[in-house]
Amino acid sequence: MFGSNADPSSGTVLIPTPFVWRYGGRRVFLIGSFTGWSEHIPMSPMEGCPTVFQVICNLTPGYHQFKFNVDGEWRHDEHQNFVSGSFGMVNTVFVAMDSEPLVPVIFTPETPGRSNMEVDDAFNRRGRSDGILSEAASTIFEADIEVSRHRISVFLLQHTAYELLPESGKVVALDVNLPVKQAFHILYEQGIPVVPLWDFDKANFVGVLSAIDFILILRELGNRGSNLTEEELETHTILAWKDGKSRILGQIDGNGGFYPRGLVHAGPYDSLRDVALKILQKKVSTIPIVHSSSPDGSFPQLLHLASLSGILKCICRHFKHSSSSLPILQKPICSIPLGTWVPRIGESGSRPLAMLRQNASLSVALSLLVEADVSAIPIVDDGNSLIDVYSRSDITSLAKDKAYAQIRLEEMSMHQALQLGQNGNSSSAMYNAQRCQMCLASDSLHSVMEKLTNPEVRRIVIVESGSRRVEGIITLSDVFRFLLG
Repeated sequence: MFGSNADPSSGTVLIPTPFVWRYGGRRVFLIGSFTGWSEHIPMSPMEGCPTVFQVICNLTPGYHQFKFNVDGEWRHDEHQNFVSGSFGMVNTVFVAMDSEPLVPVIFTPETPGRSNMEVDDAFNRRGRSDGILSEAASTIFEADIEVSRHRISVFLLQHTAYELLPESGKVVALDVNLPVKQAFHILYEQGIPVVPLWDFDKANFVGVLSAIDFILILRELGNRGSNLTEEELETHTILAWKDGKSRILGQIDGNGGFYPRGLVHAGPYDSLRDVALKILQKKVSTIPIVHSSSPDGSFPQLLHLASLSGILKCICRHFKHSSSSLPILQKPICSIPLGTWVPRIGESGSRPLAMLRQNASLSVALSLLVEADVSAIPIVDDGNSLIDVYSRSDITSLAKDKAYAQIRLEEMSMHQALQLGQNGNSSSAMYNAQRCQMCLASDSLHSVMEKLTNPEVRRIVIVESGSRRVEGIITLSDVFRFLLG
């Protein structure tokens, strides 16, 4: 139901305008100058968020006053514009005539009606003006976010990590006494970015080995003062490297000794929300799902490596036939505070997006991956058009045929490093398609989430249509930070 003081049959220009009351109540009505201060327009509670009431009214362009009747009591919203008027304190709204061809909307008797609960497409088209959401659209947009986050949070709390376990498959783990060189060759051959570590002496999983370890090792080999030589790498064990890594990173405890980073893991009966939060808080890509039937935790079993893509797949599968219950999913990503974007001219205070040219050295790329705390770097041409993406896990391609021993990081270009990865892949076309997933700023959040459910895809590069000029990047972590609030 849409409230309006205009005759639809007259073809009067009317602008769909949302009104939201966020402070609870049993029965809430809207009344205003556009109803002659006489008609009470009922407002509907939003499904999944019963304390938020909303209604969309078709208003003529111009200045309007309004207030709310909540359980028989006249109220105004102190968080919106308000003035003192003939009816006491009233809120105000200015409805502007939109110049875009699709808005304003001409409502006629043939125009199909829509319910209060439906998000009007008109707001998607007119919601951003030079990057700024109108005040009215912003209010209902925030309500959409609140409802969507609430429903997703409830789902994640009601489901456990056990549901992430595949019906069949394998999980690779390595002994801490394995030589580092052999370990990274296994990472490359198996195509995995991270692997849990088992210590037979402690009869327990004690940590993980990841691509970032290989990056740190290569940087150490490149340092003239390094104590780790190429020959030592042949026999240097994972355990010895982990101790050396603590020294490199300065992980010193209060007694002057070095402390190892404990294993970040979860149990099969932990909620999906707890697993996702643990991944985000610990800044890891995956965490082992470990189970022990013994009270003291002995004889642990490694069941699975949980990732955000697996949890996102559960979300998409659960809401596949009820996506309308998550109104935020249909919003374009450009209207959502999500990801890292290339700053606009004159814009300050935003985090810059790291990009490199093809002629940049691999040494520069590795420094960015470690020191700027990014997981991948778009490789672009002189016009900032996307060519490829170099991620942390790509470094394992240097394990093939001991390539790391034959190159100097500062002399190898990004073009050569990417070519090395393609040469090591049997299907370069599929290889490039998986690593260079792209979307447009106008694409919906739902379409981006669907792409990220692929375990091979950990980020989406936002590009300009046609030119492929990089506009931003969205990672799995970005999506979950937004969804979990």
